[in-house]
Amino acid sequence: MVKSTPAEIRARFDADVDRFSNLETGQTASIDSAAVLEIVSRAAPSVTPGARRLLDVGCGAGNYALKLLESYPGLAVDLLDLSRPMLDRALERLTAAGSGPLTALQGDVRDLPLAAERYDVITAAATLHHLRGEDEWVSVFAKLHAALRPGGSLWIVDLVEHHVPAVQRVMWERYGDYLVALRDEEYRDHVFAYIEREDSPRPLLWQLDLLRATGFAHLELLHKNGPFAAFCAIR
Repeated sequence: MVKSTPAEIRARFDADVDRFSNLETGQTASIDSAAVLEIVSRAAPSVTPGARRLLDVGCGAGNYALKLLESYPGLAVDLLDLSRPMLDRALERLTAAGSGPLTALQGDVRDLPLAAERYDVITAAATLHHLRGEDEWVSVFAKLHAALRPGGSLWIVDLVEHHVPAVQRVMWERYGDYLVALRDEEYRDHVFAYIEREDSPRPLLWQLDLLRATGFAHLELLHKNGPFAAFCAIR
């Protein structure tokens, strides 16, 4: 199947801002979204205390930056997203919450240059699964590693694949059951259809191996439920 282009993905997210603007529920199409948001927002300040600048890759409406701001008063935040409406909502919410300096970067993490050793913390939630070939994964992980200051941390929350087809089937069935219980079978089919068009997830262990090969010193698995995982890498 031919995958969606960045422009097509951007158009869908331009029209879906409200769904990404709830701190209490998170993005409900992802299993354990609110719990993972809470885990990252507590773990990142413990791993990287005193952080001064955050890069939120695929920031959406700014949920992760908002939660981290609770532990990092005055945090400077660079928001990166394909969608201008998402960026505008994130800027509005973070300004109201009293953040430090804010910078909006509209574009694709594959294309935008990032300054070396600029960030103490980087988050990437529900965004890296849009990467395609292995070369893109290698390039983006290297770019994020270089953008972190020594001792800085990268926090990834994402859809993941499984190496073993039988395991993948079981995880996908469980995810389908979750979506039906959340809403109905039509909603499940809708979510599965846009995942098929838009996403190219990679296995969790494959990503951890690549992060290690990229040069990250320490890796931690924070949470996994079905085809969703949260993990961190420390430079």
